[in-house]
This record gives sequence, structure tokens and C-alpha cells, in this order.
Amino acid sequence: MRVSFNRVPAALGLLLFPLFSGAQSGEPPAPAINSGDTAWLICATALVLFMTLPGLALFYAGLVRAKNVLSVFIQCFAITCVVSLAWLAVGYPLTFGDGGSAQAFIGNLDKAFLAGVARDSVTGTIPESVFFMFQMTFAVITPALVIGGFAERMRFSAVLLFTLFWLLLVYVPIAHWVWGGGWLAKLGVMDFAGGIVVHVSAGVAALVCALVMGPRRGFPHTAMPPHSLPIAVTGAGMLWVGWFGFNAGSALAANGSAGMAMITTHMGASAGALAWMIAEWTRYGKPSMLGVATGMVAGLGTITPASGFVGPMGAVAIGLSAGTVCFFATQLLKRKLEVDDSLDVSPVHGVGGVIGTILTGVFAAVSLGGTGFTVQQTIAAQVGIQALGVVACAAWCGVVTWVILKVIRALVGLRVGDDKETEGLDLAEHGERGYSQ
Repeated sequence: MRVSFNRVPAALGLLLFPLFSGAQSGEPPAPAINSGDTAWLICATALVLFMTLPGLALFYAGLVRAKNVLSVFIQCFAITCVVSLAWLAVGYPLTFGDGGSAQAFIGNLDKAFLAGVARDSVTGTIPESVFFMFQMTFAVITPALVIGGFAERMRFSAVLLFTLFWLLLVYVPIAHWVWGGGWLAKLGVMDFAGGIVVHVSAGVAALVCALVMGPRRGFPHTAMPPHSLPIAVTGAGMLWVGWFGFNAGSALAANGSAGMAMITTHMGASAGALAWMIAEWTRYGKPSMLGVATGMVAGLGTITPASGFVGPMGAVAIGLSAGTVCFFATQLLKRKLEVDDSLDVSPVHGVGGVIGTILTGVFAAVSLGGTGFTVQQTIAAQVGIQALGVVACAAWCGVVTWVILKVIRALVGLRVGDDKETEGLDLAEHGERGYSQ
């Protein structure tokens, strides 16, 4: 084939024109979707939703009494639906939107109902639609965790209203402060996957709910053991698996940070389970399956804020702290203070979230195997920033949760009557039985 060489310069010019024209204009290249990152985030999204349905639902359902097992399932399902629609309407834009002059505190509504978000919209290296879904699963599981604080005694109508109000007035502002470019993010607070946003807020809310609503009938003198440990342990195992999406997915990419987050997540859970088991064995003479499962959940919750910032040995230290401290926090709350946080949300998730968030400021140091701090700080300075984030978010969550409960009490009432509580929520609220007689 004969080639006409006098056409070569023109052809080269056409090929190189886009490169040089872009460089001369100073325009940055358009963001590109990375298929590997996208595939991983789609999987991680499914894993985090799997944590709520069926993971958390089974875990909580096994821990309550048989007459309330279905009430936990329907609450988890309904919360998923309510939060998903609210997230689409206003939750996502208020969390991650640019709030202009109010950016430090809340976003805007420019993307309400995903207005302007097309199939080719990109966040980082993934489609914005995937980012939306991934963050939605975090918004779903956080109020679902809170139901452990008032399990077996709240009206279903009150649960629905509480979920909607709490999502918009507590979760969304705190998530914006920490993850959406708000004032805590600007200060350099480090919360990789939700130590403050998820676990501290859920723990504080559960404690406020338990105090406002009061204990279940018969507490603390009547024994209220889990009706099915096999169901609870099955749910706990699902939580462990799903947590890899929760923490490693928060890297928002299929990279080394995600891989290390998987390692630290697993090591934190393992150390937490063993620490709780040893503490229980030492105190009561026997290790229990419930104790091992609860220690594992404590380890997972505690490593969450640190998972992408610390190394494996830092994760082990954090997990051991979680299993030990959360065990004694549970004993203090239930046995000494006689606060009926039904499923131990505040001593496990709340205390664990505090421990993990504070220790992130220690073990994220490069000298201790971590990635370093977001802003150049000493360990002491970073710990101070972490503590400020915990206190500010806990205070906001506590006060607003209390107000929400008071409003709902005035609107529809909070608690079922004594006769319905005795009968069980499955029949009294939903007309169904979990088990045939």
C-alpha cells in the first residue's frame, strides 16, 4: 500500500490538537469513571445494606423476647424504606451539597430528588448515583441501630416519626459537619467510616430514648434473656461480613486504603471479641456466646472511625480496648445505674464510637503505623480535635433527640400501654405471631 507522506503532518496535528489545546487553555481533564472503583463500591453498597437487612434485623430479633421478634423485623424494614425516600428527597443534598454561606453547618437543596444527577455524573472516580446509594446505606443503618435502645415498648407510629425527624435533624447535620465539608471537617476531624456520624450519634440517641421512655415492665427484677441466641449469632455474623463494605468501602476506591481497612476491621473485631470473652470469663467464670458476639460488634464499631487511618497493630490495640471498656460500660449501665437500654446500644456503639474516635488521634500517627493526620498536628492536638468532634456531636444529638421525643409524645404518644407491652408488640401492634403456638 502506498503512503502519501505529505499528509502525515496534518494527521499528527489532528491527533495532538486536543492535547495541546487543553494544556494551553488550562482546563482540567474531565473526571473519569474508574470501572474497578465503581464495581467495588456497588458491592460495598450491597454489603452495607445487607448489614441492616437481614444482619441487624436478625441480631436484634434474636435478642428480644419471642413476643416481640416480628416488631424488630418490621421496624428495620420500615426504617430502610423511610430513610431511603427521605434521602432521595432532601437528605443527600443537605448532607453533601454546597451550602454557600451556611456550608459549615448544612448543605443546600440543589440536588433534591437527585435533580441534575445524570447517568454520567461523577463523584471522584465513581458515578454519583453509586456514591448516593453507598451513603444512603449509612443513613439507613444509623437510626436502625437506635431501635435497640427502645426495643419492646415504642409504638410503631412513633418509630416512623422518630426515624424521619431524627434522620433530618440529627444524622444529616452531623454527617455534613464531618463528611460533607462542614466545620468539623475543616478542623481536621478524622472519621473514616462513621465513629462519630454513626456510632456516637446512635449510642447517644439510644441512651436518651431509654431515659425518656423508662424501662420495660419488670426491669431490672424480671429476667429478659434473648429468645433465640442462634438467630442473634447468625445476624452478628452477617454484620461482621457486611462491615467490610462499611469500612473498606469508605475508601471510595479499590485501592490499598480499602485493603488495609479490611485488615484493620477484621483485627479490631477479633480483638474485641476475645477481650470481651476474657473479661466475662474472669468476672463470671464462664464465657458466653452472647458475650463473644457482642464483643465482636463492639470491636467493629470501635475500629470504624480509625479503619482507614491505622495499621494492623493499632487496630488490635483499639479492639482490645473496645472489648474491655464496653463490657464494663454495659455492666455499669444495666446493673449499677439500672438504665434499660434494651439491647446495649449506648455502652457498645456509643462508648465504642467514643473510644475509637479518640484513639484514631493516637494510632493514626505515622510513628505508630498509621497514615498520618489530616492536618499537620501532634498526637495531643489531634486527640483534642477528635474529642471536640465527639463532644459537639454528642451534645447536638442528645438535645435534639430529647426534643424529638417530646414532640412525638405530644403528637401520637411514645409508648404502648401496659397491656400491649405485656401481650407483646407482635400481636398488639401488628396482629401477627413470630412463632406458632
